[in-house]
Amino acid sequence: NRPTVVFAYTIKGRGLPTEGHPNNHSALLTAAQMQALADASGMDTARPWQRFDPSTPAGQLCARRARQLYRDPVAPSRPVSIPASLGHPHRKPVSTQAALGRFLADLAHDAPEAAKRVVTCSPDVASSTNLGGWINKTGVWSVRDRHDWFADDSERVLRWREVSNGQHIELGIAEINLVSLLGELGATWSRWGKRLIPIATLYDPFVSRALEPWSYGIYSGGQSILVGTPSGVSLAPEGGAHQSISTPSIGLEQPGCIAWEPAFAQDLEWCLLYAMEHVGVPGGTSSYFRLSTRPVDPALAQVPADPALAERRRQQARAGGYRLPAGHPVAEEDVTLIGMGAIMPEVVAAAAVLAAEGVNAGVVCLTSPDLVFRSFQQRGRRETGVGGSIADELFPAGHPAPLVTVLDGHPHTLAFLAGVRGDPIRCLGVTEFGQSSGLDDAYRIHQIDTGSIVDAALTIAGR
Repeated sequence: NRPTVVFAYTIKGRGLPTEGHPNNHSALLTAAQMQALADASGMDTARPWQRFDPSTPAGQLCARRARQLYRDPVAPSRPVSIPASLGHPHRKPVSTQAALGRFLADLAHDAPEAAKRVVTCSPDVASSTNLGGWINKTGVWSVRDRHDWFADDSERVLRWREVSNGQHIELGIAEINLVSLLGELGATWSRWGKRLIPIATLYDPFVSRALEPWSYGIYSGGQSILVGTPSGVSLAPEGGAHQSISTPSIGLEQPGCIAWEPAFAQDLEWCLLYAMEHVGVPGGTSSYFRLSTRPVDPALAQVPADPALAERRRQQARAGGYRLPAGHPVAEEDVTLIGMGAIMPEVVAAAAVLAAEGVNAGVVCLTSPDLVFRSFQQRGRRETGVGGSIADELFPAGHPAPLVTVLDGHPHTLAFLAGVRGDPIRCLGVTEFGQSSGLDDAYRIHQIDTGSIVDAALTIAGR
């Protein structure tokens, strides 16, 4: 029984010399005009923030509104346990987009307390971004239960049950509405003391369509996880309209948000759980994941079998990246190849080709260039933040080597790595609009295929 928003309809500059003037957007009153306003208002320019006399109608109105607007402090919600890992093996080639769907379906079974806090939403792409398994388990939210007109379809894979306790919200083709909702869902922890973990999926090229309200939602304290998928020219057959180029930079440059682009399903699981830990909590942060529809063989990640080494890999993945294979002699490297996301198979293949030519190529797999950049930026500070010392771990100061970076996105995203040790660098990526083609052709056209990586490495290494 109290207002939460006060709308004031008036004329801009009402009662001032600038009232209604077309140039009043940046106009400032002179000292004489300020004094005249103070005299007319019964105020003192030396005390601009003094309150109205409580005995006056204005003072009484302010006091009454203060009582109506007051709310008791919000009690923090009960802590939610987020596991470090779901513990499922990742043995078959799978895309990170498909791994997202499996992750959510497994979460409902393996971590039900955390899953109860998750709300997913999408702009009419729930099935094409692999949310089907999650929706089948949790249902689609509706104010009241609705009749399922397709319940008798025996061949239907996605069960679209609209129920009052559903945990997915579908918004139609409306990305701006999607991120606006995301900001509100991500603020419930501070406004109502009820923690939610909102996760939204949309086609990655349309992140820019929703960028302003997404950024404002983060600015206003809404913590959430945005998943852009599929991304890059790896979605070759669908043509340039669905191939994103600038989104890696957008994610890296967005305040209050960590940008991720894991290549492997296991990395995605670890990083998503990390992101969930930091959503809906004081001092938390949003996350943006850039995923792909390209299946990648998990064997390329070479996750150590030893539990202690596997735990070290998990920590490195959550910090921003790791080296392949673990224990590779950094001091002997002739060149270092750095990749992220769907392009990692080409990076690993290029290292093998170079080795056959007698060139020792190290391989760095980034899960978050954002965290590596933060690690680089905070060198020399007394206190380190997220990312820690990962930049120095990946690029030890005592063992410089020329760098070749490659990603399915704009190459300048990783150009900052030249500054970590002052190494010569060659940045490969996508700088032109894409087109419909096969995957191999797309990579070759944009010079992010294995041959282009090998050529760049040989050139920069002086071979």
